[in-house]
Amino acid sequence: MSVDDLTRTMMISAAGMRAQSVRMRVIAENMANAETVGMKPGDEPYRRKVVTFASELDKATGAAEVKVKAVTEDQSPFGSRFDPGHPAADGDGYVKTPNVNTLVEVSDMRQAQRTYEANLNVIDSARGMLMRTIDLLRS
Repeated sequence: MSVDDLTRTMMISAAGMRAQSVRMRVIAENMANAETVGMKPGDEPYRRKVVTFASELDKATGAAEVKVKAVTEDQSPFGSRFDPGHPAADGDGYVKTPNVNTLVEVSDMRQAQRTYEANLNVIDSARGMLMRTIDLLRS
């Protein structure tokens, strides 16, 4: 493995860390807004956001890196709860609730954290190999 290979490896892993960082931010936003409902009848509650990724060729390194393709709104239906005293309640007393499932968000957050950590471990390993190579060249 050459120094260029190790550098490319670190750049690919850094791209993965950036992508997972965006994903964790979006998941945190979803969790923070899991109870955010409208203020008057007909208002929509918070709509869950989802991150999609794409592979993109980095012309400088010649390697495929993960990039955030888009942050979109999840179009799954809203929930509802009976709360006739709420200002956003409809004529039947139901309030639309966000389409955020906190259990799904926690699971997604754990997966994003593990992927981030795996990429960090790759960078640490590549850096260690690079440092050992430099030490060998100095001797």
